[in-house]
Amino acid sequence: MSPAARIVGINGIKLCYWQWSGTPGLNLPTLIFAHATGFHARVWDAVIARFPEHPIIALDQRGHGRSEGEPIEHWGTLIADMRGIADHLGLQRAIGVGHSMGAHVLAHTASEMPSAFQQLVLFDPVILAPSFYEAAEPLYTTDTPHPAIRRKRDFASPEAMMERFRARDPYKLFAPQVFEDYCRYGLTEKPDGTGYKLACSPEMEASIYASSRTNAAIHEAVKSLAIPTLVVRAKQTDLMDFKSSPTWPALADQIPQGTDLYRPDRTHFHPFEDPADAARIINDVLAA
Repeated sequence: MSPAARIVGINGIKLCYWQWSGTPGLNLPTLIFAHATGFHARVWDAVIARFPEHPIIALDQRGHGRSEGEPIEHWGTLIADMRGIADHLGLQRAIGVGHSMGAHVLAHTASEMPSAFQQLVLFDPVILAPSFYEAAEPLYTTDTPHPAIRRKRDFASPEAMMERFRARDPYKLFAPQVFEDYCRYGLTEKPDGTGYKLACSPEMEASIYASSRTNAAIHEAVKSLAIPTLVVRAKQTDLMDFKSSPTWPALADQIPQGTDLYRPDRTHFHPFEDPADAARIINDVLAA
């Protein structure tokens, strides 16, 4: 079944979330999916398709997909948005599934809303060692911005975007459906009808990377997580390699009911390289 797009006013902007109804009468927990920087809700479609009976919510985070929002200065803004969505939906005992920045946001939100979530599956959350957040200097500045600021933003069509990215890292690693969904839903039509532009602007994407040290409170937040939390880590090589895991190896040890699953056979983009494997991991959590 195709999802319904819902628009709701949260924190002064319009946020979009996509809703799959699931099978009526089964009383299964809601699965809520949160995407990474520069992605969007529909990149999860190939995973979501494997849970047709569950009610499901996938959020286009601020400045991504069909959601409004200008560049940010603090990751607390994204966490406040997720709290607002959880309040709007009246979430109770949901299963949170996040990737990268989305996993970071879900973990912090769940620590503040203990009744909203009952379990978390965090695919390579960008929660680094405490020393990362203690550093005084920002990773990027106005004079030396993140390379995302130079991304091509205009395309004649989704097909043109596919042609440009098909053979490039990390997109060439993605399963075919995921790659197509990434391109098709990662663009919005220009108002004047002259083509398409990136749904997540280069400025928005760069601002998230530039502010990635702002949420030092994440470590106290995960220590207070009172629900089972699976941390799925990919191969770890170098922080400057965007395919490497950025996740602190000791993260799961800081979470009272945390479990670490190390997958050196996968990159940071694990759920999109192999959505069937990601769905299996989620299903194992549901079964437990």
